[in-house]
Amino acid sequence: MHPSIHARSQGDKPAVIMAGTGQQISYAQLDRRSSQISQYLREQGIGIGDTVALCLENRAEYFDIVWGAQRAGLIFVAISNRLTADEIGYILQDSGAKLLFTSDYLTPHLDGIRSACPATLIVSLDDAATLAEIDAMPDTPIADERAGSDMLYSSGTTGRPKGVRLPLPEDGNIAASNTLVALAQGAFGFGPDSVYLSPAPLYHAAPLRWCMTVHKLGGTVIAMEKFDPEAALALIEKYKVNVSQWVPTHFTRMLKLPEEVRTRYDVSSLKSAVHAAAPCPVPVKKAMIDWWGPVLKEYYAGTEGNGFTFISSEDWLTHQGSVGRALLGTIRICDESGEEVAARSEGTVYFEGGGKFEYHNDAGKTREATHPQGWTTLGDVGWVDEDGFLYLTDRKSFMIISGGVNIYPQEIENLLVSHPKVADAAVIGAPCPDMGERVVAIVQPLDLSHAGEDLAAELSTYLRASLSGVKVPRQIDFRDDLPRHPTGKLYKRLLRDEYWAAAKAAEAMAGA
Repeated sequence: MHPSIHARSQGDKPAVIMAGTGQQISYAQLDRRSSQISQYLREQGIGIGDTVALCLENRAEYFDIVWGAQRAGLIFVAISNRLTADEIGYILQDSGAKLLFTSDYLTPHLDGIRSACPATLIVSLDDAATLAEIDAMPDTPIADERAGSDMLYSSGTTGRPKGVRLPLPEDGNIAASNTLVALAQGAFGFGPDSVYLSPAPLYHAAPLRWCMTVHKLGGTVIAMEKFDPEAALALIEKYKVNVSQWVPTHFTRMLKLPEEVRTRYDVSSLKSAVHAAAPCPVPVKKAMIDWWGPVLKEYYAGTEGNGFTFISSEDWLTHQGSVGRALLGTIRICDESGEEVAARSEGTVYFEGGGKFEYHNDAGKTREATHPQGWTTLGDVGWVDEDGFLYLTDRKSFMIISGGVNIYPQEIENLLVSHPKVADAAVIGAPCPDMGERVVAIVQPLDLSHAGEDLAAELSTYLRASLSGVKVPRQIDFRDDLPRHPTGKLYKRLLRDEYWAAAKAAEAMAGA
């Protein structure tokens, strides 16, 4: 199960089709191009167990790099190209990346990245000399092929992201199967005949891992450079897409298309519309099942790979709001003292017997995620019913999920309180009908007389200098005090509940 195997048996079959340009990369080409990348990496002195990173827009070369790193026994870190130079530099430093693959897209940030990470070799795929050097490499496998692994970044206790470090495959076989392949085949019906539509940025864990799983199985990936709701429907019809992966925001935007547009396209080829990454509102999921049929298949899991739940459309219709039963690991719901609780009782969601992981350079966070029994948690809160179906009621550290993107409030809060006019700040996710949640900052100014539109604009400008746009609050409100315990603990739940209750009341008033 590896592109190199499919290159020998079906070399002319498209491994990748870029949706916007129509560019096609066959399995034979992917095999040669990824071999050249692994040869190039060895030429740069990068050996088994070393770390490389890539920060790119969605483009065909993405797959050359990740497969080249995978067959070179490397740890590869996919970084969002929407981040600032400071954010990218932090991940490069924390991961110890020896080389960064990038493009002209990052040109405005390159001086800052080079300054922060002088030891990291920066390679642009839009540089003619670099391309010539890679093209000159042998297109045959390196002598010491060995399976590598990704290291993708998740939340950290300091507000900075933390790398989820998974162990390298023990036997080193580049073609070995893995748990995700088994789940893809068993639960979602992936196989060699899969035509898989990927509408999301490849730097996210799910799109990257699902695309690589399709390649392991010998299917074809249709990769969108950028999501567009009508274009996605057109692609399903054009290529007879039968498997795909989404976040709820994609569903919302497709449902908002005029009915004559939605019904214009034939989506009957779909067998599995996989979704996760954020809670899907019940009305949205019901509308999608009504439209596409019972092909929606939801899962709950994390970058950490410590557990996996699954629910089909049929089961969801009788257990609305559930994210399913465990396919990997055993669900354990525990109270604050670590004791298991009864069915329908809320607590922290742990998995027993799932995959092993650790947070890179953060042993404390790894310990916090581990139960005395060895079970592990993503920090989510929920309950299970008598049939073993899991329902999530809260999310780790009040993480905000906007359009399927994880946003960690503490990083934004830490920056806000560094502003000379801010005494205290809290950042929460408030309801948003389009994105699921929007980022809201509640600020306590040093001088309450400064509160208002001018200070809000000043703070937004201040944040944009250091944070990517998706993290900048869409709304900044002011208070003369924030709800804190004398010990300093912020009761963020009170703020979040207030905003969600207000949104619910407004919705009820509108419907009255």
